[in-house]
Amino acid sequence: MKIAMISARPKIADKKSNIKTMEKYIRNTPADLYVFGELFLSGYKCKDELRNLAETIQGPSIQHMKKIAKDRKCYIVFGMPLKNSRVEGLIHNAAILIHPDGKVDSYKKWFLPTFGPFEEKIFFDEGEELRVFTTRFGKIGLIICYDLYFPEIPKALSLQGADILICISASPSTTRTYFEKLLPARALENTAFMVYVNLVGTEEDLVMWGGSQIYDPMGNLLVKAPYFEESIITQEIDLKQIKITRANRPVIRDIRPEIYQDLYKLSRFHTKKEENKK
Repeated sequence: MKIAMISARPKIADKKSNIKTMEKYIRNTPADLYVFGELFLSGYKCKDELRNLAETIQGPSIQHMKKIAKDRKCYIVFGMPLKNSRVEGLIHNAAILIHPDGKVDSYKKWFLPTFGPFEEKIFFDEGEELRVFTTRFGKIGLIICYDLYFPEIPKALSLQGADILICISASPSTTRTYFEKLLPARALENTAFMVYVNLVGTEEDLVMWGGSQIYDPMGNLLVKAPYFEESIITQEIDLKQIKITRANRPVIRDIRPEIYQDLYKLSRFHTKKEENKK
């Protein structure tokens, strides 16, 4: 399986231009799967414009990308503001997976950073579903940027059979070292391929560092894009490696489900316990 990771700079609030950028990269480089960054369709720093830029899963931008996927017989992952299908006025920070047969899957970001320069909870509703998506190569689990800091999310995806974990991101230069520590850990602790694709360029006060990269199931770096430069890199992966790795490092086998119930109790009720002590 050949994966293309595109570190590119989207134009703010210019969906047509950003679609042309995705199409250019897809047409110029052969691959089975193309991955673009977080909110690539709209740009990250759109603020109130996000509500007007958001589309449904049946919207014109996804319809256009479906034609490209069908024409190139490939899978495409990119980020966009997605309208809630049930509640008018709610939007999500979403990762879209388009299949070559026209099927469309989506993941809605669980953890929305709202601190420092980040304001995601002002604009987006939190996601609630954790699903893996079956492709002709293997099962894919999607996460978005800040989700990487919460190991429970990749673990939930790997326990559902994810072979490839894909994190699309809009990470500024100040957080680069954190991401590059977490990425190999997420690969190794789930014995899965870890694909990371970041935006590049400046959006208001954020300078995205690019540096898209992929790790094998043992946490070894396979390839990395240059920092602060627009680029496309490709990497062939062999999913047979997962079976071998999980035999040698059986972390999925050795999961103890009771710990998750304990974590829930600790997290849900720790404040009440402290209050009762007073």
